[in-house]
Amino acid sequence: MSDREIGRILDRTLSGKELTPGEALRLFQAEGKELRAILQTADAVRRAAVGDTVTFVIVRNVNFTNICYTGCKFCGFAKRKGDPEAEFLSLDEIARRVEEAQERGATEVCIQGGLHPNIEGTYYGDILTAIKDRAPDIHIHAFSPFEIKYGAGRMGVSTRDFLLYLKDCGLGTIPGTAAEILDVEIRQQLTRDKLTAAEWIDIVKTAHRLGIRSTATMMYGHIDRPEHWVAHFNILREIQKETGGFTEFVPLGFIHWDAPLYFAGGARPGPTRDENLKVHAIARLFFNGWINHIQVSWVKLGPRFAQYVLKNGGANDFGGTLMNESISRSAGAPYGQEVTPLEMCRMIREIGRRPARRNTLYQIAEPYDDHDPPDMEPLVPRTAEQSSLFADFARQPG
Repeated sequence: MSDREIGRILDRTLSGKELTPGEALRLFQAEGKELRAILQTADAVRRAAVGDTVTFVIVRNVNFTNICYTGCKFCGFAKRKGDPEAEFLSLDEIARRVEEAQERGATEVCIQGGLHPNIEGTYYGDILTAIKDRAPDIHIHAFSPFEIKYGAGRMGVSTRDFLLYLKDCGLGTIPGTAAEILDVEIRQQLTRDKLTAAEWIDIVKTAHRLGIRSTATMMYGHIDRPEHWVAHFNILREIQKETGGFTEFVPLGFIHWDAPLYFAGGARPGPTRDENLKVHAIARLFFNGWINHIQVSWVKLGPRFAQYVLKNGGANDFGGTLMNESISRSAGAPYGQEVTPLEMCRMIREIGRRPARRNTLYQIAEPYDDHDPPDMEPLVPRTAEQSSLFADFARQPG
């Protein structure tokens, strides 16, 4: 692959032409100065699309149960009933955590859990109703397509009717998780294809048609290859052309430390540094004009490298403060407990960008052009290791 070929592809992208799957695959083969050119182009496209503001949302994750019998090979989160670490939160405790988050400034709560063998489909609606009774103004971002398929099956209704039921109970948007890689071969190895690529696509499209928007995600760096990433990108772009329902794209690097797939020798230890950069930057180019917001997952990348990708790789959103995140931490990630809004602002300013708090649909709720959000202690006390990771951004002068 020549410098001239890379230059031609990037010039076409800068002129507003849509990146083809074949061109995207060629970009994934770039190294050295060609990779630097891709990053510079992605950054220029980012600036033209969304400017120099880096956004974040104040959100709490509530993983209401880790009891799950699905057996996904990449997951270190799931437990069986009777396991000492098994957890199943009561409706009251879920609502209490949401109310507590709202008091700390949260505008969104993200609700996901394992596929518990003893819950009825109506339990998903009960969660939404319990939250709305205690925090009626909070935006509920809840239930992956896998959970939606499971809940619909437990109720004996179509996924469309189940989504309408959830919407009536207060559902706002859904996370586009459980996408992993939308490839039959890969999904058979990761999840035994218990939620097929076709089912994920159908559920997401159905949600969009019902006015329920979603994120779009991709988990990469396990048994996949660049051709799978490009095919995944293309599916998401085609969905977006049809529905316009995706709010953002969130690359999710595989966390290998405690993942069964890695222990069994079936996966590599997550994506490389260059792969992380390429996925974010090429996503920016591939989705240009269709999905404006490319998010970094500080839980997956770590706060320092997330800053680097925001500064150099075409991303524009820092994600959420989270408060509690247990899925990535269960797989061995050292991050995920909480980044406070003040820390978010200081990390964003450190890379020369303007911070702003957004809502779930990317409307700016509060720009921080000339002031900081209030200081606060993390909701869950940090370990010494976690404190050292965030010490640079915490309570020193801005």
